[in-house]
Amino acid sequence: MDHLWAPWRLAYIAAPKEKPSTTGPDCFLCRGAAGPDDRANLVVYRTELSVVVLNRFPYNNGHLLVSPLAHKATLADLTPDELLDLQLVLLKLIGVLEKRMTPDGFNVGLNLGRAAGAGVPGHLHWHIVPRWTGDSNFIPVCTDTRVMSQSLDALYDVLAEELRCEPPA
Repeated sequence: MDHLWAPWRLAYIAAPKEKPSTTGPDCFLCRGAAGPDDRANLVVYRTELSVVVLNRFPYNNGHLLVSPLAHKATLADLTPDELLDLQLVLLKLIGVLEKRMTPDGFNVGLNLGRAAGAGVPGHLHWHIVPRWTGDSNFIPVCTDTRVMSQSLDALYDVLAEELRCEPPA
């Protein structure tokens, strides 16, 4: 039998399952956006209105979260400028992922409310999940396990390098 080592997942699996915070200071997106150390907070890109964070527990390599800087729970809460900025950031980051990771496609989505699957229902965020033909195999079916072939640190370095070369959005 082969063994797949993914020790970084233990923090997620073993952590007490608490209701995610929906308040600004306790929200991991707000903390990351406000924190002084973007790398420690996995913040790979930001604009005046938006922030992009690496998903700490990704569905696939390159899984990003794109959110408004402001703690807002619904699309109706966004200003037109915020909504436009978020869409332009989604476009930019998909382009960066296409260039540096060459996926065959993407899942891009927004879960609105806990019943729709929102893990942080108080702070809107879009998921960008790169997909490759054949990236799903027997392992999730047999063992409820995903194989991640790139560390978050390595992904951060790839995206940060590319974004330094890109003109601002």
